[in-house]
Amino acid sequence: MTRRRIAIIGPARTPISEPFSGGLTAHIGALTERLCQRGHDVTLFAAPGSDRKLPVVELAMNLRLSDDARQDVSMPPEVFMHEHHAYLGLMTSLARQRNRFDVIHNHSQHHLPIALSYLLATPMVTTLHTPPTPWLESAVQVGPTLAMRFVAVSQFTADQWSPLLGAVDVVANGVDCEHWTPGPGGTDLVWSGRMVPEKAPHLAIEAARLAGRRIVLAGPVADPVYFAACVRPLLGPDAHYAGHLDQNALSRLVRTSAVAVATPVWDEPYGLVLAEALASGTPVATFARGGTVEVVDETCARLAVPDDVHSLARAITEAAALDRRAARRRALEHCSIERMMDEYELLLGETVAA
Repeated sequence: MTRRRIAIIGPARTPISEPFSGGLTAHIGALTERLCQRGHDVTLFAAPGSDRKLPVVELAMNLRLSDDARQDVSMPPEVFMHEHHAYLGLMTSLARQRNRFDVIHNHSQHHLPIALSYLLATPMVTTLHTPPTPWLESAVQVGPTLAMRFVAVSQFTADQWSPLLGAVDVVANGVDCEHWTPGPGGTDLVWSGRMVPEKAPHLAIEAARLAGRRIVLAGPVADPVYFAACVRPLLGPDAHYAGHLDQNALSRLVRTSAVAVATPVWDEPYGLVLAEALASGTPVATFARGGTVEVVDETCARLAVPDDVHSLARAITEAAALDRRAARRRALEHCSIERMMDEYELLLGETVAA
């Protein structure tokens, strides 16, 4: 592909750095790194504290408010104002630099890059990582949707947005199958992700106990109240919290586990942890929710009735008997970062040429 000057807009609050806060930051980090490796001139606009090995320009979370403004009883939380200011500053700056980039790839999940895209002479692609939200729907409804290329991370997410956007392109997320390498498995189960109610790690512990298996959990405690009330009381000899691990440590944990368990109690747009597990040769047991069902198939996973821990316990037992080589094959054929990069390069090139 022709060398492109690509701007990537990331989140303003969460740095693109290890240990990653979640699937979105891991995805943006990998995408940025691979675009650079493929010879593109990339600039990543991201939160302060992002990995300096990446071509990062930090978003300016430095709004200075007067004492009078702070006394306004209608003022929203200050972090909201800093984020608003960061994206407002970025978009106006990009509008002034008309020839700096060939294409802009937006992953921010913030409404301003979409709503203000009409200011830009540069074409923009927005990846939809979430279901429709009120802020994003508002921006799409008033924004120049004909000038914006939208792409979803799963067909499920594309279908959710289709009433507003019509047909939406799909580029499924991918993982580095040279980093997430197959391992021997083990006897323990693994659960990884953010410790938040919608990912429900407490249900993974309950299902593991019903299946008679020890489980190891890893990930950031994004909701300390939930963790203290619903997860910590369930920990013990058969349920261990390993902490917030970097990619190397997490990869070792996943590839030496018998089954990767996922417990979304909402409709996940994709499910990057499942792709990581498959690349590690680790079969999956998960609730059949949202885009997760597009990541796996019957050769490498068992799907459980949503929110039903007894069904999940049965899925765990069945998944433990699956061929680890089939999981790896599924990752190589459907979940690889090379496939994702080929599709994104084609899409970005088409957007520049349009």
